[in-house]
Amino acid sequence: MMPHEPLPSETLSAARSGNWALIVDDHPLFCDALELTLRSVGDFARVETADCLESAFTVLEGAPPPELILLDLNLPDVSGLDGLIRLKRQAAGSHVMIVSSMTDNAIINRAIVAGASGFVPKHSRRSVFKDALCQIKAGGIFKPTGFVEDGDDDDEADDTLTRLSSLTNQQARILQLICEGKLNKQIAFDLSIAETTVKAHVTAIMRKLGVQSRTQAVLVAHDAKFSSVLPSED
Repeated sequence: MMPHEPLPSETLSAARSGNWALIVDDHPLFCDALELTLRSVGDFARVETADCLESAFTVLEGAPPPELILLDLNLPDVSGLDGLIRLKRQAAGSHVMIVSSMTDNAIINRAIVAGASGFVPKHSRRSVFKDALCQIKAGGIFKPTGFVEDGDDDDEADDTLTRLSSLTNQQARILQLICEGKLNKQIAFDLSIAETTVKAHVTAIMRKLGVQSRTQAVLVAHDAKFSSVLPSED
């Protein structure tokens, strides 16, 4: 990601009010195209870019939540709906629109369940992005042409995403460290908190996820990956 430049004086007050957008995509040319599209069809004081989730968190740190975030689901440091869930938690109040080349019905549906305000295929024309922004600003959820509401959706998968989305920022960080195989003592050291606090969070995490063990919590966390939403191969 390019170094974060100071806000120009003419856009400072607007950006402070949240009138800005963030693009999270690791393909430079497509990222540039998205920026040009947003500046053309949206009224944003500033458009920032990030090439991975951690870079996005750096841009968001200390800033007001952006009005809009465009997110690719497949990034160097995260894949699947886990990235969407973490970003929604970090930028509460922001609209997150997925822009992806993966347009399977199941992925679109799960992204919306996980909190996305819209889903636009990467091959879409500029007019589609304009329509999506208008619908999102009006309080709607944008779904691409050809998306079919599936009456046989996997309720269990939807419930998993809802439960994961209910975790607080600290609980989500602890769950990630549990997934890395770390013990409570190691987690306490990494986060500079008491081990008893970690234990309390782990208990709360298992309660929210509806599981009885750390192993089950890890399995639930893995359900946010692409493997749980992609159609099975014949």
